[in-house]
Amino acid sequence: MIYPYGLRYVQSQLCIDLPIPTRSYTGQTVIITGSNVGLGLEASRYFVKLDAAKVILAVRSVEKGEVAKQDIVSTTGAEKSTRIEVWELDLCSYESVKHFASRVETDLDRVDVVVENAGLFMYDFLMAEEDEMNITVNVVSTLLLGVLLLPKLRETSVKTKKEGVLTIVGSWTHWLTPFSERKAEHIFQRLADKKQSGDKLGENRYYVSKLVQLLCARQLAEEITKNRPKHQGDVVVSVVNPGFVKTQITRNASATFQVFLKGMQTALSRTAEQGARTLMFGAAGGQETHGKYLDDCKVSDPSVWVLSPEGEDTQGRLWAELKAKLERIRPGILQNV
Repeated sequence: MIYPYGLRYVQSQLCIDLPIPTRSYTGQTVIITGSNVGLGLEASRYFVKLDAAKVILAVRSVEKGEVAKQDIVSTTGAEKSTRIEVWELDLCSYESVKHFASRVETDLDRVDVVVENAGLFMYDFLMAEEDEMNITVNVVSTLLLGVLLLPKLRETSVKTKKEGVLTIVGSWTHWLTPFSERKAEHIFQRLADKKQSGDKLGENRYYVSKLVQLLCARQLAEEITKNRPKHQGDVVVSVVNPGFVKTQITRNASATFQVFLKGMQTALSRTAEQGARTLMFGAAGGQETHGKYLDDCKVSDPSVWVLSPEGEDTQGRLWAELKAKLERIRPGILQNV
C-alpha cells in the first residue's frame, strides 16, 4: 500500500503550488468543525475573506473558539459583512453531535457548506462511547453529523438551486496501514478490542481511522446518488487530503514519534494556511467532486487497495456495520440518506 505513493507524496509536498481560493461565498452559511486552530481556523478565515454571510465555528471549547473568532476578526475586519458564531461540538459525545445538529435545524435558515475538519490523532488506546477514540471521532461521529445535516443541506439546495456541499478532511495516511482488522467478522468490534491492538506507538490506529472514514464517506456518496430520486435538493460529498501540515493534531504523540514528526515537519510540511487551500477546494463542490478523493486541489485517486475488489467489499461491510451503529444512536437517521 505504501510504496506507490512515496514519490507522489514528496512531489506533492515540495513541488506543487496550491492555488489561493477566490470563489465567492456571498450570502452563504458555512459550518467548519474543529475551527479554533490549524486547518479549520485558516479555512474559516478564508470563508470570511470570501464574503460568507455566516460562519459557524464548531468547536469543543467555546472559550478557545471565541479566541479564534477574535483572531479572524482582527485579521479580516470581519463582522462588517460576515457574522461569526461559536457553537459547542464534542465529537467524543454522540449527545453533543445530536444537540449540535438539532441546533442547526432550528437556528439556521440555511446551510450551504459543511467542512468536517475536526479530527483526532490519539496515541494511547482510549475508548469514547462504544469505540476506540480515533474511530469514534474520525469515523462514527463525523458520519453521524454529516448524515444529520443532510436535510438542511438539501433544503438549502432547493432554495439556491445549487448543490449543498459536505466535505470531510481525510488523510494521505490511509495509504500507510495494512488494516489487518478488515479480516475480522465484525470490524468495528475488532478495532475496539485493546487486546487485539499490536500498535505500540499508536499511530496506526489513526491511519486505520482515516481509511475507514474514507471508505464510509465513499459509500455515503454512493447511497446519496442512489437515493436522489427520493429527495428534493442535492448534496455532494467528498474527502479532501490536506497533505502533511504542521498543526496541533499530533500533540498527543509518543516521544519517539514526536522525534520522527519533527524531522518530517522540517523537511516536508505545509503551513496551515497552505493546507486550508485544499479544504476550500473541497468546499467549492461541483458534481465532479461527488464521492471523490481530492488531493492537491484536484480530483485524484485514493490508494490502490481502496479501489481494489477487496477494498470495495470491505467498504460495503463497513457501511453495513456503520448503518447499524447510526440507527442505534438516532433511530430513523438513514431516512436522511
